[in-house]
Amino acid sequence: MTLVLDALAWLFSPERLTGSNAIPTRLLEHLFYTGISVLVAALIAIPVGYLIGHTGRGRELAVSISGAARALPSFGLLLVVVLLVGTTRAPLAAVVAFVLLAIPSVLAGAYSGIEAIDRRIIDAARAQGMTEWQILLRVEVPLGLPLLLGGLRNAALQVVSTVTLAAYIGLGGLGIYIFRAIPLRRYDEMLGSAILIVVLALVVDAVFALLQRLSVPRGITAGRATRTRGSTPGPRAPMGSPIAYK
Repeated sequence: MTLVLDALAWLFSPERLTGSNAIPTRLLEHLFYTGISVLVAALIAIPVGYLIGHTGRGRELAVSISGAARALPSFGLLLVVVLLVGTTRAPLAAVVAFVLLAIPSVLAGAYSGIEAIDRRIIDAARAQGMTEWQILLRVEVPLGLPLLLGGLRNAALQVVSTVTLAAYIGLGGLGIYIFRAIPLRRYDEMLGSAILIVVLALVVDAVFALLQRLSVPRGITAGRATRTRGSTPGPRAPMGSPIAYK
């Protein structure tokens, strides 16, 4: 309990709000690396995921690559990319590593959102004379948006937690407090920075959860509400049993 109080005292100390090592500065650095990495991953993975979901081609390969990429150790990947790119380009190497970690979740959310749509809706759109681009942009993208945001949500949470390791290669972010406190055995600073990272992850998760909820088309939400408010349907006759008509 004393350690928790010490960590809270460290967090709310006036010294944490001023200087080059202030919490707001490190928080902005953390958000910058997270935002730019998820954005680049989205620009790469969303078009590929939509193509796979719309055409149905390459799904097995995408699933295999996504599964293998999710098994990569974050810290090991970061160090490998830094060694390949060079320590003088540590920011670029860090972003590349974070993008590689974010792509699988975004890719899975993009193509699974398209695949989850009832094929009868797609057939109805084609029957009305819509082109493939119109089907993709007007039907598949809006209906698949909730699952896509779910993929972005998973990617953002993974990157937020992994950006903590950026401080190990000399970059900023909230992880700098942890790596600075370990050799000095400042446990209050370590716990305080860990609390900051957890709170940031919870806020990011809440924002994406809200966006995911708001992205559900009105027709779908209205249909759910109608079925919920409607009367409970009567018991159905078993299959194969005769139906009596009056």
